[in-house]
Amino acid sequence: MNILDKIIIDKKREVILKKSIIPVSQLEASIFFEKKTISLRDNLLNSTSGIIAEHKRRSPSKAEINYSFTVEEVTKGYENAGACGISVLTDGKYFGGSLDDLLLARATVSIPLLRKEFIVDEYQILEAKAHGADLILLIAAVLTRDEIKTLSEFAKGIGLEVLLEVHNQEELEKSIMPTLDMIGVNNRNLKTFEVSLDFSKQLAAQIPDDFVKVSESGISSIEAINELKPYGYKGFLIGENFMKTDNAGKAASEFISKLNKK
Repeated sequence: MNILDKIIIDKKREVILKKSIIPVSQLEASIFFEKKTISLRDNLLNSTSGIIAEHKRRSPSKAEINYSFTVEEVTKGYENAGACGISVLTDGKYFGGSLDDLLLARATVSIPLLRKEFIVDEYQILEAKAHGADLILLIAAVLTRDEIKTLSEFAKGIGLEVLLEVHNQEELEKSIMPTLDMIGVNNRNLKTFEVSLDFSKQLAAQIPDDFVKVSESGISSIEAINELKPYGYKGFLIGENFMKTDNAGKAASEFISKLNKK
């Protein structure tokens, strides 16, 4: 059993437990259910940098990345740096995140927030909306086509955008449907953790132009982004590269500033 399989097993158990404690009615009573969400898709299409900056404390592949900053410090720094949106890891066991991180981020910034999570149930989408997210991530590697359809339709029904993550041709082919806003290619194989920009390059031509293309993971240089832009990518998700520094916001600011000068 690989790490991704373990995460999904744990996630399904976690959702069952949460459902038994917090009813759907409580999530739907959140003030965020009445608030209009902010479009990451629009931001990416109108940006010269396309940076989606990530708040991530640790990961299964790297263990601890950074526990030194508060969510407020990191997300405010990202917003001031000119990021198009912010990805907030909410998985606790493997990434050291929580829904409270999402809530604190929402209280701090006014740019789009992605709930970065292993979503397997509509309940998690309600949680995302209730805690101030503007969009959710669906991972093709752990969902069937029917599940992607059901979950993406549900998300769109409550005003959330959907970023669908794929890693290979097979995942892409089973996933393409009109309820997606963005398609992200993960340059990290979630089963082996091998990283290569070739994954983004190889799949780019197969992604219809209806969807905003996002490249995720393993992006650590201006050169990498300039290498991917000719393939039609408008969004670039970067987390570890900023989070591993002494000042994530400053690192993002310097990176985006250099990128905009190119």
